[in-house]
Amino acid sequence: MSSQAPLRKAGRSPKAGVKLIQKTGGNLVLASGVTIVMLFGMVLALSLASVLIINSPDPVVGLAIALPITLIFNIAAFFLSPYLMDLTQNWLYNTRWVSLAEIESKSPETAKVIQKICKQRNLKQPRLGIIDDQNPTAFTYGSLPNSARVVVSEGLFTYLDDDEIATVYAHEFGHIVHWDFAVMTLASTLVQITYLIYTTAQSLGRKGGKKAEDAAGTVAAVAYLFYIAGTYLLLYLSRTREYFADHFAAETTGNPNALSRALVKIAYGILEEGQRATEPSRLLEGTRALGIYDAKAATSTGTAYRISSQPEKIGRVFLWDMFNPWGWWMELNSTHPLTGKRVRALSTYAEQLGLDIEFDMGRIIGEGHHLSKRKLYGNFVSDLLLYSAEILGLAVGFAIGISLSAANPMMMIACPLIGLGTGVLLKTLVMFPNYQAAEELDVLTLMSDPYASPLRGQPAKLEGVLIGRGDAGYAFGSDLKLQDPTGMMYLHYASRFGPIGNFLFGMKRVKSLIGMEVNALGWFRRGVAPWMDLIELNSDSGTKVSSFHRFWSFLLGVGSIALGVVALFVSFPA
Repeated sequence: MSSQAPLRKAGRSPKAGVKLIQKTGGNLVLASGVTIVMLFGMVLALSLASVLIINSPDPVVGLAIALPITLIFNIAAFFLSPYLMDLTQNWLYNTRWVSLAEIESKSPETAKVIQKICKQRNLKQPRLGIIDDQNPTAFTYGSLPNSARVVVSEGLFTYLDDDEIATVYAHEFGHIVHWDFAVMTLASTLVQITYLIYTTAQSLGRKGGKKAEDAAGTVAAVAYLFYIAGTYLLLYLSRTREYFADHFAAETTGNPNALSRALVKIAYGILEEGQRATEPSRLLEGTRALGIYDAKAATSTGTAYRISSQPEKIGRVFLWDMFNPWGWWMELNSTHPLTGKRVRALSTYAEQLGLDIEFDMGRIIGEGHHLSKRKLYGNFVSDLLLYSAEILGLAVGFAIGISLSAANPMMMIACPLIGLGTGVLLKTLVMFPNYQAAEELDVLTLMSDPYASPLRGQPAKLEGVLIGRGDAGYAFGSDLKLQDPTGMMYLHYASRFGPIGNFLFGMKRVKSLIGMEVNALGWFRRGVAPWMDLIELNSDSGTKVSSFHRFWSFLLGVGSIALGVVALFVSFPA
């Protein structure tokens, strides 16, 4: 592990167990209840629709058999899941089951926290596991509270201090105390049933007559919408439960600052280990939804911590999490809240306990209120439309073609082609703007930009060392990782010859580039994980690499417009 100045510790409450008011994450009982009730309602409505609308005895019998089978399977899986997961753990990660004494030797405070929670909540001590992996993570699984398992990686003890480790364990115990396994399993079962009804209705539509086909199509469409809605409700519930597990840890330990620190240092540890990895971490990939931290979000927070023991610099990275609408949009598809929002909630608990706040999120919130709302939300709305520019262009062109088809039938071909090409070119110009005036920046500065977008590329120059392939473990991967004094950035390469060119570049050139000091020019973007679409790489030794992200887009756009124009000329008599 590279050297890193420790963060300033603001202190902790002298008395743990003080009740804290939770203002973030909503109401856990309400979230769980609403999610399950809505999913039950979806299932009931779709079941009745399938039975009453579709007048075919065989599909009804099939569905009547399928539903109890699904329920029985999920109930069995629920109770057997701890043992099945134990087998999987041993096979994939060589999980080592340990005694509380061994945990105590690594983190004395953690052992006290475990004993305290078990005594107060009348819980059987969960089975405790350690995985020999330096990527810091922790997760919990099981069925009922007294059959729970709490597993952590060795990296947790490497990167975190004693009090921080204790808060991570307390967070995992929060999932046990709140019966998260049971609630999430029940909600997941209901989502599965909506999908089962969707597939059943599709099958019925293919077998019946016209009337049955129309009815089944309606049921299938509604079922699929319910399935999508149910999936997003599950993700919302998962994020809510993370907030409540954080709240439980803060109350139990009286040390919310330590959990804030732990989240930041876990991100740092994941980043550090990723830079040394020759292949992706199976542990992080396999436990992404279970773990305390979404590894995909580690780059920005880990980068800030890497170079700074000043929390205000780390806090600036959280501006994007807190205020950029892209953060909210992408969080919808995540099982975990964005890190900035979790740290903000934990900071409010520190305030309630009368503690100094290590990450002054109040100042960050104040700074966020002075950001340009027009720039934040105006760009977001236009960018959402631009994401679908090709489809919109095609649709508009098709509508114009229909209106003009009476005079010239070829308009039905020409106008959609021109509309498609126009949409592609417009999107390309916004995604890949002029880079002649690109500024020389560093990774942390780019990460701290609250206006960054996954679509609207920011031209930038970076100077650093190429430390490996972006897609670690893929021997012919064409993407790269660049390290500068402030952090790491993924560089996305695009050959003018498409996927074949990317493969050949990864096979023949990437290995010789690793270790070089280079200047990189590209378009910076930020989603949950940030990256740069590469334009050009140059080294002092004269090595030059060119990347062509705009090539195929311009070719498709110009080609479509040209074909549309040709179709127009052909349609007119000489």
